[in-house]
Amino acid sequence: MTSALDLLTDLIRFRTIGGGEGAAARHCAAITENAGMGTQLLDWADGREQLVARTAGGGPPLTFTGHLDTVPVDAADWSADPWGAERDGDRVVGRGTSDMKSGVAAAVIAAVEHASRPHDCRGVQLVLTAGEETGCTGLLGLDDGARSAIAGGGPLVVAEPTGNELVLGHKGAHWMRLRATGRSAHGSAPELGDNAVVRLARAGVALHEFDGWPTDERFGRVTANVGMFSGGVATNVVPAAAELMLDIRTVPGVDPDELRTQVGALAGDKVSVTDHVLLAPVDTGADDPFVGLVRSALADTGLDDTPRAPARYFTDASVLAGLLGAGAAAPTVVLGPGETAQCHVVDEWCLASRVDQAVEVYGALLARWCG
Repeated sequence: MTSALDLLTDLIRFRTIGGGEGAAARHCAAITENAGMGTQLLDWADGREQLVARTAGGGPPLTFTGHLDTVPVDAADWSADPWGAERDGDRVVGRGTSDMKSGVAAAVIAAVEHASRPHDCRGVQLVLTAGEETGCTGLLGLDDGARSAIAGGGPLVVAEPTGNELVLGHKGAHWMRLRATGRSAHGSAPELGDNAVVRLARAGVALHEFDGWPTDERFGRVTANVGMFSGGVATNVVPAAAELMLDIRTVPGVDPDELRTQVGALAGDKVSVTDHVLLAPVDTGADDPFVGLVRSALADTGLDDTPRAPARYFTDASVLAGLLGAGAAAPTVVLGPGETAQCHVVDEWCLASRVDQAVEVYGALLARWCG
């Protein structure tokens, strides 16, 4: 049987930056099909199919999810091949090692090992997605027919990077598009124009320096990042239009309409504000029975079962927990072998030992799930 580290090596070598996830999904599908799991590729975009694989079971399955896409990489900045899966002691180096192909590999192998053991299975489901890094666009882009292939009713494990520590939720995301309008003029006579870039730059600074965002005792403060800025057509033309992309990470209790209004007030006149991505925070109570089951599985493998602070990043659970819960979000934990601090960095790495550890933890959880 393929090991999790072998699968991780294969997955890293698939270049899945904003596309190509379908090839990685088909590679995982061959493994799940060989284990006898019912396997289906969900069409979304060309070359970006997503995978659902499920064992036969007596009820709603326990779902593991992970995304196959990665953020971009400039290979010139790296000291190793970003797609080489090179080993440096216990470290595996490559784009997507921590975020989050290590978690995908561990979940796939734990599921197929579980499927191969004769037992009365309650059901386990894998949902491997595309387009998570761009705002969960893969899951959001599925039509109703594709969504119906995902069996609901059970809890959710998100294999995003936590260093195999237990996390019970994460922030949401409210990405906004700000557009400023002005009036063009010759660059030698800027007083005759209305500079949209300057107006939007002032808005960006105001948003960057604002310290009055809402806060939550457990989730921390709402944050805002000016992620992209563009405007102008030529050096010698006063720009009549400019655009800014704002990444706000939200906490429970924050109203999207109020947040959008606050951004508009900070941005000022002649700046429009529209939603680009809107993803809810995820929060599961520490007293939820499924959390107790996960804590027992961690204890079974000798790991600390103390719940940690909610994650700052978002995950596909913002969409998938609702699909599984059919009205009320499914109980959700975030638990994966990657290193949180390695997300989106140069020379990204994960620990091979944590990958094997995650397979063991997921296996213990599945044994308890069906026990």
